[in-house]
Amino acid sequence: MSKGLSYVLVTPYTVAKSRTGGVLSRLLSRTDLDLVGAQIFAPDQKFADEYAVSLRRRAPQNQLVLLADYVKNYFGPSGGRPHRTLMLLFRGENPCEQLLNACGHLYTQHVEVDALAGETIRDTYSDLIFAADNSNDVRYFEPAVLTPRSQDEANGDLKLFADFLDGRENLVQNVVHPDPSKIERTLVIIKPDNWKHNSSRPGAIIDMFSRTGLRIIGIKVHRFSLAQALDFYGPVEAILKGKLSASFGERAIELLEKEFHFKISKGLANLLGAEFGAECARDQFHQIVEFMSGKRPNGYSPDEVEKPGQVKCMILVYEGVNAVTKIRDVLGPTDPLKAPDGTVRREFGSNVMVNTAHASDSSESYEREQRIVRINQNSIVSIIREGI
Repeated sequence: MSKGLSYVLVTPYTVAKSRTGGVLSRLLSRTDLDLVGAQIFAPDQKFADEYAVSLRRRAPQNQLVLLADYVKNYFGPSGGRPHRTLMLLFRGENPCEQLLNACGHLYTQHVEVDALAGETIRDTYSDLIFAADNSNDVRYFEPAVLTPRSQDEANGDLKLFADFLDGRENLVQNVVHPDPSKIERTLVIIKPDNWKHNSSRPGAIIDMFSRTGLRIIGIKVHRFSLAQALDFYGPVEAILKGKLSASFGERAIELLEKEFHFKISKGLANLLGAEFGAECARDQFHQIVEFMSGKRPNGYSPDEVEKPGQVKCMILVYEGVNAVTKIRDVLGPTDPLKAPDGTVRREFGSNVMVNTAHASDSSESYEREQRIVRINQNSIVSIIREGI
């Protein structure tokens, strides 16, 4: 069976309530689909109206009418301010069926509270409240997520989304801060070790970062090219050389003396420390680059160096007061074994390299890093147009 594309839209209310991590956890752990794209965007009223019309045309069912009215009234700007919505794009077999099962159905009749089990995303995060007199008058409705029921519906919606997103920046700036000088941005990478198989880990990590109270203003699924990985982690090479060369050299001397039963001269010891130690430190750097891009930095043509790598990660941009410090406090130090309980790296990291996530260590680092990963660009439009 051929693989198709489908989507989940996380509503502005769900995004604003920092429930994004919980939604993503359910989608990744309850499907075998590949998350191939993600983007935060701010719909205008024209988009909201067109999407609502598309929903209304499908069938005269109560839940679709409710969804259409909701999109028309709540997806567009209010009070002159646009709202953040998150689009998650999935590829795989029967994507619409799998995503619908994970998201859950909407009940258009009274359901006793005790009958809800919290099994699906909508069981947990949506609300459909009727009038107290047991009539079918809806008093409050929040669907949490939207997803199509069929591949034809998905293809039509995705074309609408691609047309709207084409040419738009990947960062959503929809809030005017009282004192912009206090606002920082920081870049977070959920590293490749979290994406080896579908699990709730990426969503759980985002959920942990949500405790900072910061806003996600940009997100994308990214595959580091070898060139990007070398540029991004370039400063680490000198640090590794300074920290590790001497210890690697000393270890080599110790092993050689034990194996050959003679004392190595001071001159040879200095040479080993300078050359062998530096080579080992360089290898450690190459391992980091390979971990992030799937490619070891040698033997590639210039064209191959620039191509997206073989492993994926997710990049997010958080914004708010003291964003850099707040995120790094939740992340924890580089070595997971030294990280405090309750931090991301303590919970999910394995070692200094496979430490689950990266975060900018300063505003200056953010500026450098966002340039390298081209944070204002998102490949989701091209993925849609090539896939439908």
